[in-house]
Amino acid sequence: MNILPEWTDLRFFLELARAGTLSGASRRLDVEHTTVSRRIDRLETQLGTTLFDRSREGYELTEMGQTLLPHAEAMEGAALAAAEQLGGAEVIAHGVVRLGVPELFGVRVVAPLLAGLLRSHPDLSIDLLVLPRFANLANREADLGVMLDPPTTGRYVVTRMASFRMYLYAAPEYLARHAPIREHSDLQHHDFVDYVQDRLASQELSYLNELGFTPRRRLCCTGMTAQVEAAKHGLGLMLAPPYAIPNDGSLQLVLPDFFAERAYWLAAPTDLYRLQRVRAVWNLLREHADANPQLFMHRA
Repeated sequence: MNILPEWTDLRFFLELARAGTLSGASRRLDVEHTTVSRRIDRLETQLGTTLFDRSREGYELTEMGQTLLPHAEAMEGAALAAAEQLGGAEVIAHGVVRLGVPELFGVRVVAPLLAGLLRSHPDLSIDLLVLPRFANLANREADLGVMLDPPTTGRYVVTRMASFRMYLYAAPEYLARHAPIREHSDLQHHDFVDYVQDRLASQELSYLNELGFTPRRRLCCTGMTAQVEAAKHGLGLMLAPPYAIPNDGSLQLVLPDFFAERAYWLAAPTDLYRLQRVRAVWNLLREHADANPQLFMHRA
């Protein structure tokens, strides 16, 4: 190969690999879909190989495309790091960071936390993706994410952010109307609020399986925000971490010795983790979790 591919063509390759369709890549690149197609054709001609299998469903990387992918990502990371360093960002973070977080965690914990960071970094902006699922880092939906299932393949930096426990809560009104709960066996006679079981973003969300019996689910929701509201209105017991529970007494702890334990992980593509703006958000989340264990577990 006598002609090296242009970086801009490799950028088109990356976005098409992440989006899977010409229309998706064109939206991300803010160009016409014909431009994306033309750039990919040129890149394949220059490299003398087919990078994508085309079908009615979209574009899927071939074996050679998979081989090229990490090299293109490394070039993208180097270009981003160079632009940041030349802009003086090695001292003060600036630019936009897209952070993907679970729905209620983002509302109750992350959004208030970001106020201080943005005040101290006037040139930094955050796109907070508050999702009923976990951000897809493989297609660069987010620069970093908080998740239950960390990536096990690919080039990522991953760390355990915090272990957390899901405790049983119910509204005082619900507890007053139903048989008392003094021990675990009493739970079989009660109603529960839970996730919609065939819409789980992760199997780690199947908390109620740890009850040891099939619970009577009266209302199932795709997000925990709705579950909290349902439990507050007396529809049943729910499992939730301490940070999810309002401080107004609308939900009260039941059987504090029973809990389901999970962990939140922080993950970011290796090339993006090198950027100061991404590390600023990463460090903020790690430090806040370390300094506030009561958000995740009740003290004994």
